[in-house]
Amino acid sequence: MKRRAAVIGLGHQATEDHLPGLLGSGRAELVAVCDSDPNALRARQDTLQVPGFTRAADLLDSVEPDFAIVAVPHHAGRTVIRECAARGVHVLKEKPFATSPSEARELAGICEAGRVELMVTLQRRFNPLYTSVPQLLDQIGTPFLIDGQYTFHTDDPGGGWRGNVSQAGGGCIIDMGYHLVDLLLWYFGMPARVLAELSASAVPGGGYDAEDTAVIQLGYESDLYGSVLLSRWMAPKTERLHVVGTRGSVLLTRGQVQRLALDGSVVEELSRPQAPASAATAQIDHFCRVLDGERPNTSGPDQHLAHAAFIASCYASKKAGRYIDPKEML
Repeated sequence: MKRRAAVIGLGHQATEDHLPGLLGSGRAELVAVCDSDPNALRARQDTLQVPGFTRAADLLDSVEPDFAIVAVPHHAGRTVIRECAARGVHVLKEKPFATSPSEARELAGICEAGRVELMVTLQRRFNPLYTSVPQLLDQIGTPFLIDGQYTFHTDDPGGGWRGNVSQAGGGCIIDMGYHLVDLLLWYFGMPARVLAELSASAVPGGGYDAEDTAVIQLGYESDLYGSVLLSRWMAPKTERLHVVGTRGSVLLTRGQVQRLALDGSVVEELSRPQAPASAATAQIDHFCRVLDGERPNTSGPDQHLAHAAFIASCYASKKAGRYIDPKEML
């Protein structure tokens, strides 16, 4: 029998990833949707043919789903998670897990008290290109340099709630940058020091305070160091992680991963251009397996305390003008 799933929040992530992924799942079925905007709700209801609600609490009480995919603005996540946990409804939450380490600890406690599973959506962890990287890193000797970049251009980088630090918790670091932060923590663990420069000045007089661009320098207790560039103003759209070692390097881009020799020639490569849709489905199916006791939850509240600490250390570093140890934020 399929798990009964609801989608709360019908923005871009839900319509582009979570709904298609859910409709392709063999282990879950869509039973209801929710959005505070009646027009957005009506448009999706007509297509999906499931009950729609403008309040999450009404959906949870009326439909009683097994789990909810929560893709709401950052500042609204805490309330929805609390409402789900109070009713024993498990949560598959769009990143970020929390807007601060203190909120992350609070949410972890809410989930534990409600005895619900929460898994943060990180689809790259269900894409074979990304899961193959640790094996390739083993073949390049000792890694010592990281060069990461995730950029795209949007005409209004501070538009809506995303431009407001009090609502979003930050800008490109906590939002789009969460994916690259996760890769760093997944592949290399928590760095020992972080130094960030960031700005919200791409649009003069834009009226937003959440950073549109950031450069993060990081170093580990080993000789590994590097930098990450994040921007929602800088074109062209680029997603890459280049790790250089003593015997070669690994270059990861959106649809391809390559192992390179020291001279830059390609030793081996993997490509998967159709990964995004299938990764969304794989993520949902994995969460169902977690609920069924067949898989461990490797993207739960305990793991994402580290993400919150890393991101907080970036903002603390900018404010203090010095390196910060992310472990101080835990």
